[in-house]
Amino acid sequence: MAVRSRKIMDKIPEPTLRRLPWYLSNAKLMKEKGEKYVSSTQISRQINIDASQIAKDLSYVDISGRTRVGYEVDLLIQVLEDFLGFTNMHKAYLFGVGSLGGALLRDSGLSHFGLKIVGAFDINPNLVGTTVEGIPIYHTDEFEQRMAKDGVKIGVLTVPINIAQDITDKMVAGGIKAVWNFTPFRIRVPETIVVQNTSLYAHLAVMFNRLNEIIKK
Repeated sequence: MAVRSRKIMDKIPEPTLRRLPWYLSNAKLMKEKGEKYVSSTQISRQINIDASQIAKDLSYVDISGRTRVGYEVDLLIQVLEDFLGFTNMHKAYLFGVGSLGGALLRDSGLSHFGLKIVGAFDINPNLVGTTVEGIPIYHTDEFEQRMAKDGVKIGVLTVPINIAQDITDKMVAGGIKAVWNFTPFRIRVPETIVVQNTSLYAHLAVMFNRLNEIIKK
């Protein structure tokens, strides 16, 4: 019997949180194929994670599957989306409308996962006052004024590294509570601020290193 309620956990392991969206995507693919149930073994074959690990991860969302049948696909999708916060829309500001920042503004898929960028900030006079996919671009000096109106809690950081800390300090002082950091700079924030570092360059370094190891064999 499946349970819809979320368990109250002191802290969910970060590796588990990183894997749960993979299970969600797999469940959605199974639904598109017309499947009504999916087992941890089936998910394991698709994403190459041990079935026992998948079952352990899913225990955090308090959903159980039927013996030799698996998890109800529709319920699994619903529970995972709710657990991960994808069903609630979280407003965000983006700082730095360069190539990466502009790409994120154009990424309509973010809204499907609960993130809506409602404004962007830059100092480039060719960008300030324009819009990208309907999202207005303001001058960075307008940040405090906009915060008073929009009540945003999340900041997406895509600025050059030489100003990453300064912009972070400005965000925190203005009331931002969580920073999604796309720069390769390790920003410093108070303990009460949530930071998620997503450096493309760091992942490139890991990929190149592993590629070189394979080539040398």
